[in-house]
Amino acid sequence: MFEFDQYLGFLAFLTILTIGFWLMIFLLTFVVPYWLVGNLREMLKEKREAKRAEQDTTP
Repeated sequence: MFEFDQYLGFLAFLTILTIGFWLMIFLLTFVVPYWLVGNLREMLKEKREAKRAEQDTTP
């Protein structure tokens, strides 16, 4: 069967694997969409401000 140090190594491997799995789930479901939505908002805001500035300078 397993010796104690092999058992600890297996537990460390499972811990690292589980942490990586949940980190990927968190990144793909929260961080990436949050970043994309924020980026789109900023782009739209800049376009709106540029259009408004262009209309203000046009006589």
